[in-house]
Parts: sequence; C-alpha cells; structure tokens
Amino acid sequence: MKIVTIYTDGACSGNPGPGGWGAILQYGDHTRELSGGEKDTTNNRMELTGVIRALQILREPCIVELYSDSKYVIDALSKGWAKGWRARGWIKSDKKPALNPDLWGTLLDLCEVHQVRTHWVKGHAENPFNNRCDQLAVSEWQKLK
Repeated sequence: MKIVTIYTDGACSGNPGPGGWGAILQYGDHTRELSGGEKDTTNNRMELTGVIRALQILREPCIVELYSDSKYVIDALSKGWAKGWRARGWIKSDKKPALNPDLWGTLLDLCEVHQVRTHWVKGHAENPFNNRCDQLAVSEWQKLK
C-alpha cells in the first residue's frame, strides 16, 4: 500500500460564519494543495471537511499519516468516539446528539477504505505544513466575507 502524508486545517471567521479548509497531500516527491470554503459554517465542520476532501482525492486504498491541529478530529478518530456515536445513532455517551453526523459518517466510511494513522500537531506553531494549511483555510474564508 502507498503511504500518503496529509496535513489539514480548518478556519472560520465567527463560529458560525464564513469558513475555509486547507489540505496538503504528500506522496514521494509529489505534493498537492487543496482548499475550499463555505459561506455559513463552523470551525469544526471545516476541520472535518479538510480531512474528508483530502481522503476523497486518493484513487486507491492507502496508509495515511494524518496530521491535524484539531483535537476534535484527532481524538474522535483515535479514541473511537466517532465510531461510538455512529453505533448509538449519532448520540454521544452523555446522551446528547453528536454534532456533524453527516460529515462524521463520510469520514468514518473513508477510514474504512484507508488505514488512517492520526497525529495531533500544535496549531500556529513550528510545523510549516500545518501553517500552510492554515493560510489556505484563512484565504478561503476571506474570499467569502
């Protein structure tokens, strides 16, 4: 299986408000940047969308090293929370509805195709790829303001 490294970030001006996401995919010597945005969204939706769009572009099952500064995304995947929410009909362990079930469902389906290994990185720190994803995401929401 190919090993692909993916960095993602999401940003929002207001929460909700205009938002953007950015992703960088790396395979061997190849690097590809992706980004997009929505007029009325939340930061967490943009964090999830960045991961989803990056995984959707892969043409075959891959081992994915996923880097994100979103604890929401990383913890829900690595600790199995999102799988539990889906198993309980999108209800969290505290009996409250899980937010963004549409995006979580898509992401969990993609995680069944790819072997996703999650890595949390500190946002706005020394990681140049995370910083570039943030620039892409901010640029997208700025276009929508």
